[in-house]
Amino acid sequence: MQDPKIKILKLASELSHEQDEQGKSLWFYAWQRLKQNKLAFSSTIVLMLMIILIIIGPYFSPYEIDFIDWENMSISSDFATAHYFGTDALGRDLFVRTLQGGRISLLVGFIATLVSLVIGVTYGSIAGYMGGRVDNIMMRIVDIMYALPFMFLVIMLMVIFGRHIFLIFAAIGGYIWLDMARIVRGQTLSLKSKEFVEAAIAIGASTPTIIFKHIVPNLLGIVAVYVTLTIPQVILVESFLSFLGLGVQEPYTSWGALVNEGAQDMEIAAWALIFPASFLAITLFCFNFIGDGLRDALDPKDK
Repeated sequence: MQDPKIKILKLASELSHEQDEQGKSLWFYAWQRLKQNKLAFSSTIVLMLMIILIIIGPYFSPYEIDFIDWENMSISSDFATAHYFGTDALGRDLFVRTLQGGRISLLVGFIATLVSLVIGVTYGSIAGYMGGRVDNIMMRIVDIMYALPFMFLVIMLMVIFGRHIFLIFAAIGGYIWLDMARIVRGQTLSLKSKEFVEAAIAIGASTPTIIFKHIVPNLLGIVAVYVTLTIPQVILVESFLSFLGLGVQEPYTSWGALVNEGAQDMEIAAWALIFPASFLAITLFCFNFIGDGLRDALDPKDK
């Protein structure tokens, strides 16, 4: 017959294990599953290393972004002259310009996504929770904005307000939020009938409190996944605008602008295209792999 003390210890151990499991949040399990996804986890490490290089890399070069080396024009990688990525047709150092361009591209990606996040989550959650006529009116506005050509809006803003880097942030973020609003609205429609929302209504919570303290926090999973997919989309849009000459202007640059310049000189200086295009491609792949990994990791059905 089993000793009662041993039986009590086993029960206590099982109870403690169950309490530990219950105390672990969805984010804890998501992180554990994300680490098991080798592609997503490796992409996270590569992206972090790239961001560190973009931030501190230019300080290890003796050249400024607009410095012209008249004696070394269109040369390939040369560590003797500290032109690690070579120079372009004007003799400007590609190492510094590629990393500085990465700062602009990532800044556009993060800030425009933040604008999209704030507007889209607020707009979509209000539309989904209010429902009825309010929801119909708000979503018809979204449909109308969808019908307007994005390039036309950007060009119109450039003509009216001039070409400024912060205008690009606002223009891209002011359009990308439409997708975020639709996704948040759909999730809100499914959440507003849940028991915790009905309990908040029963105790007299106000509409803003229910939306921003009860519904929005429960949307963070899907929002986090969509953010990781929006950032590369924004970077790609900015790169396309810069490739067309509608993006950042000198003395600033971005990966899209550098790809445009490199494409024009690729016959005499192929490295002017290879380096910025490689950084752009790697960044886009990393964000997409991380987004796919987060989507799988935050799936509550897969514990």
